[in-house]
Amino acid sequence: MTAPQLSFDELGTPLREVTFVVLDLETTGGSHERDGITEVGAVKVRGGEELGELGTLVDPGTGIPPNVVALTGITTAMVRTAPRLPAVLPSVLEFLTGAVLVAHNAPFDSGFLRSACERHGQVWPRPPVLCTARLARAVLTRDECPSVRLGALARHFGTRTQPNHRALSDARATVEVLHHLLERVGNLGVQSLEELLALTREASAHRPTQRQRQKRHLAEQVPSAPGVYLFRGPREEVLYVGTSGDLRRRVRSYFTAGERRSRIRDMVALAERVDSVVCAHALEAGVRELRLLAAHKPKYNRRSRNPGRTWWVAPTAETFPRLSVVTSAREGALGPFASHRSAATALDTLLDAVPLRRCTQRIPARAPSASPCMLHELGKCGAPCAGLQTPEEYAPAVESLRSLVHGASDDPLHRLARGVDELAGKERFEEAAGDRDRLAALISALERRQTLAELAAQPELVGARPDGRGGWELAVVRYGQLAAADVARRAVRPMPVVEALRAGAQTILPGEGPLHGAPPEEVRLIYRWLTTGGTRLVYCEPWSEPARGAARWSRWALKAREGTEAGRSAVEVLAGRG
Repeated sequence: MTAPQLSFDELGTPLREVTFVVLDLETTGGSHERDGITEVGAVKVRGGEELGELGTLVDPGTGIPPNVVALTGITTAMVRTAPRLPAVLPSVLEFLTGAVLVAHNAPFDSGFLRSACERHGQVWPRPPVLCTARLARAVLTRDECPSVRLGALARHFGTRTQPNHRALSDARATVEVLHHLLERVGNLGVQSLEELLALTREASAHRPTQRQRQKRHLAEQVPSAPGVYLFRGPREEVLYVGTSGDLRRRVRSYFTAGERRSRIRDMVALAERVDSVVCAHALEAGVRELRLLAAHKPKYNRRSRNPGRTWWVAPTAETFPRLSVVTSAREGALGPFASHRSAATALDTLLDAVPLRRCTQRIPARAPSASPCMLHELGKCGAPCAGLQTPEEYAPAVESLRSLVHGASDDPLHRLARGVDELAGKERFEEAAGDRDRLAALISALERRQTLAELAAQPELVGARPDGRGGWELAVVRYGQLAAADVARRAVRPMPVVEALRAGAQTILPGEGPLHGAPPEEVRLIYRWLTTGGTRLVYCEPWSEPARGAARWSRWALKAREGTEAGRSAVEVLAGRG
């Protein structure tokens, strides 16, 4: 009986709960495409205890080369009465069911089995594969053990079974080597199957640093619950913010071999404390993360460089309004956009859709008589700057923009689509493709704005999502912001929990702009939660999307984003819209 494995803490799939099948194959040569299997040996272990063995000779259907006979001692006469591989393979696959396949030089053995399945009509179960040679190289230094061949490792660890190029003996020796290696990985912070597999995939340069190992105690007081965690530095500054369904598990992963990002390793080296905020469910955790990122702007979060920074396309407050890119969500603005560049592109497309002026000068109500610019001559501007257009005559252009943004009319989209058709009909395919892509981007922006604005206009709604365990995740949303969150566990009546949640929910007053003051990322996160995962609306005032909004064009925009060819293919897509 082999020595039992060490006890590991809970993190991912604990190693003590993993079933390993340690396998060794003897073959007629080195290629799984040309050569056959002559012997199979396998040992099943879990928690350091042996659960079973499987060993058999296999008739490869061909003679065994002399050099292989000299190495393994398996002769053609020995395998002549052995079963053929099609008879052995089902037993081997059954033995592997639900286990991790372990082998020394695992790609060789797993490659032979996978190829055998393909040839003999068996389904390869795709088990997780662990290579003890790679694990040894990740765990042992070259000074300690220059070679990671099975024989060298067996001598290094002093295993009771010595490998002799027979399948079952080599598998037994590999079991002992595996257990000795598993005793070592705890020092590298590896405590789960997931971390163990990651360790073998990476070079030794990705071992946890000494500083990482020294900071493992920071996770000791973190609870195993969903929520948000904050790494704090020596001056109490927030270094990093993240979320997880299991805070303790996630925080502990920062001190293991699984964490390979150099930026985060630097952060861990600076950290002095980890704070946690337990949340009811993932939505609350996500919202709290967004709010903490905006409040602290942690140095090591990539998304915190410009937290909450969005751009909008809005009409100016003038007698003859024009469009401008702004960072504040004014009433009637289109957005939000993630970058100034995407907002500027949308502005240009809007000016092709609605007849607003393109110049940037301020024009008084009584414009002086002047010569109009070339845009007027091209029929793209009414020349209010030259007094050729009154505020009343200019007003329909402003109303056209308002109707498009609010979803009251999609006539401007039809005009732009006809322009794509005309270019394609003239075989100006590159121009058609460019206009098609800009129109698709505008449609996506309009749909996003209209969808989020409708949600942000709701004074209150309550959503309930199945938690997958017979209970419900609950959320109260007011004016696009999370006001309260809780759960109704299995066998608990949800409606009393809902009523208590509503009574104690945060009061939120509506603000200015299309989203009534709600942060765009938070509204977007809540919208996804409400419209996916089987979420049901428990309480809600009338909530609808505009009948002539951009959602009608979403199929067309999707086809364009997928890269529909320019030209006549664009005509075909347009013909199918609606």
